[in-house]
Amino acid sequence: MVLSMMPDTLSGGAGTAGDRRHPPGRPPRRRIARLLRGLLLLLVLLAAGVGGLLWATLPASDATLRLDGLSAPVTVTLDEHGIPRIAALTEADAAMALGWLHARDRLFAMELMRRGAAGRLSEIAGPATLRSDRFTRTLGLAHRAEADFAALPPETRGLLTAYAAGVNAWIAAKGRFAAPEFLALGAPEPWRPADSLLWAKVMGLWLSGNWRGEIERARLAAILPEARLRELWPEDASAGRLDLAGLDPGHLARLAAALPRFPGPGTLPASASNAWTVGPARSASGAPLLASDPHLGFQAPILWYLVRIDMPGGRMLAGATSPGVPLLVIGRNADLAWGFTTTGSDTQDVFIERPAGPDAYETPEGPRPFLTREEVIRVRGAAPVTLRVRETRHGPVISDLDETPPPDRLLAVAMANLAPGDSAAAGLLALNRAHSVAEARSAAALITSPPQNLMLADRAGHIGMVLTGRVPLRRAGDGTLPVPGWDGSHDWTGWVPFDALPHLQDPASGLIANANNRPAPPDGPVFLGRDWPEDWRLRRIGERLRAVPRHDAEGFAAIQRDTVSTFARSLLGPDSLLRHLPRPAGAVGSALDLLRAWDGDVRADRPEGLILNAWLLRLGELALAAGGVPADSVTPRAGFLALVLAADNRGAAWCGGDCAGLAARALEAAVTGLAAAFGPDPAAWRWGSVHVARFEHPVLRSLPLLGRWTTLSAPVGGDEWTVARAGIRGAGPAPFTDIHGPGLRLVADLAEPDRTLAVIATGQSGHPLAAHWGDLLPLWRDGGMVTLGRLPGRPRGRITLNP
Repeated sequence: MVLSMMPDTLSGGAGTAGDRRHPPGRPPRRRIARLLRGLLLLLVLLAAGVGGLLWATLPASDATLRLDGLSAPVTVTLDEHGIPRIAALTEADAAMALGWLHARDRLFAMELMRRGAAGRLSEIAGPATLRSDRFTRTLGLAHRAEADFAALPPETRGLLTAYAAGVNAWIAAKGRFAAPEFLALGAPEPWRPADSLLWAKVMGLWLSGNWRGEIERARLAAILPEARLRELWPEDASAGRLDLAGLDPGHLARLAAALPRFPGPGTLPASASNAWTVGPARSASGAPLLASDPHLGFQAPILWYLVRIDMPGGRMLAGATSPGVPLLVIGRNADLAWGFTTTGSDTQDVFIERPAGPDAYETPEGPRPFLTREEVIRVRGAAPVTLRVRETRHGPVISDLDETPPPDRLLAVAMANLAPGDSAAAGLLALNRAHSVAEARSAAALITSPPQNLMLADRAGHIGMVLTGRVPLRRAGDGTLPVPGWDGSHDWTGWVPFDALPHLQDPASGLIANANNRPAPPDGPVFLGRDWPEDWRLRRIGERLRAVPRHDAEGFAAIQRDTVSTFARSLLGPDSLLRHLPRPAGAVGSALDLLRAWDGDVRADRPEGLILNAWLLRLGELALAAGGVPADSVTPRAGFLALVLAADNRGAAWCGGDCAGLAARALEAAVTGLAAAFGPDPAAWRWGSVHVARFEHPVLRSLPLLGRWTTLSAPVGGDEWTVARAGIRGAGPAPFTDIHGPGLRLVADLAEPDRTLAVIATGQSGHPLAAHWGDLLPLWRDGGMVTLGRLPGRPRGRITLNP
């Protein structure tokens, strides 16, 4: 039949002129056009449908609705940045409204925090987050939070319950439309009051990382002599105040690889922060001033959420909350302002345990059975993973994270933040209510975790810094290496009494500052730890505070933006190794000239910050390699780099005997790489061209188009050692990306409750389509601040919540 039709078709005898214009096998153009129009209409309808779904997840700026459980109506006024002013009758009403607002603007960020702490990220992210989930399940953060909630005072439990009711009111009303991410994931689970305690558990875990250092030290102890180990972790001998074993190396390497490490999912980078205060004699307003800028990993949205709460009788709160927590974390009330920096106290130890058969371990009293539990981790797109968790009297057995742990030695980790009876939530509530430095000190005694320096100032003219967090008393040891667990020789015997910690109040100098440096002299009354960050930022803060007889809020904000590096200046002094290097020809010589003439200001619009940081990165790599340290096992600290660059060649063991030669090779390698990327003239290079603060959505960043669309970025100055801290990635294709810094800046003048200045790095909203997703980034980049007054300057929305 086909053959019989071919002549007619070829001759056109049975066809038409239209048929002759469209050869066999090709549809007429009209049909193609109709098909294309249909496809285009389908795409438009699909886009409209997706757009409609996304639009349905955007919250309204004006609304009146009912919130069961309120004792009286609550009004919420939104300013031009989406920052709410909450007017409520009671604390519980304010907490419920805050829970509703946090869920409205940041529910998916709260969900990620909750899942990360509970070891449930893999349920939505798949195998990529298994390492993080195995780790947090081993530590049992969620189980411990439930136990801690049951032991809290009734009024604290009540406030957490009211907050959860506000969150759940949003979830019940919106379902899977509660945030755009839930369109794909389904409606979120209800928020439980104990979920709010997970935030402090996570902070306690990531803000106290000494136990990791113990594992790294133990791993390198098999390679390096003790003297070299101490040079890698230089001991800080500064005053700290402005006014003054036999372990298997293979197991340790596998364990280090099994632990979650930044920038992996569910992790944070190393912590840092600044906070300082001055008394009335050093304040232009006649009342104390306080500044606080915590440094944590960047993400979009940022961790912080600004708010102002007013209640009858002049009670107020203004500052930064963190979604998931019903209390002000950093800020002020009518009479007291506070901020935090990480203390760095050693509150974690790794214990070496001896197994006594398959189900027990040795103790001074004889064998004791492990406490065991089984954890089942559901994994999106893969089979569930079953994890058997063992605990000793010291804590969870982290050796089980290694798939082939040694049979004769196990490692268990003791962490103060895992100890029962964590009353941090009660302490933070008491701090929110405190009216004086003295009352705040009493509140601080209840903040059992994490270890923090709490900076304080009150309207009566007092300033102070008190330490929070439980610090262990050890029978022996300095907490730098794993210790025997079977004989009790290094056991913890209790906690350092709160009043014995090195608190400070109303010093004669009239100023107090901390930048994660040692909070007391080395010969202080109690042992807090051996390892402390160098005090480069503290030195610069001290210079700025002493340079002005009386400060104001704007001046404090300017100090927070300071990009002068005292560490860089120390490397540029007249007797520095840099001054003695021979000047090469070409770009390397030009770069060396720029460094030698530099004032140490790490500005975004100058080349010197780029040259210095590229040189130090290469210098650290070469020195560690020359010293026999495995790649990626340790990040060189400033003290170590200063040792290698000492003019007297003290670091010769790390330089093959010739530190000047190694420094010259590192500079040549760094400049050659920069010239290939940015051209042959170092004077034309700019630090800000590569040093870009980058804020990425924790999940969407991995998707090709959505990752780029949801990423916020801004070129910035500063580096690891400047007051305006801007920690770089240090590895990978973009090593100079700024990934860690002051996501929040806050300044409070105690002379006036409405003189509270603050800014966060992204925006109030966690919705990428919302107007407030990244609208505060330009202000943050340029050093601007928002005034958290009682009334917003330009109201842009009003929400009424009725009982």
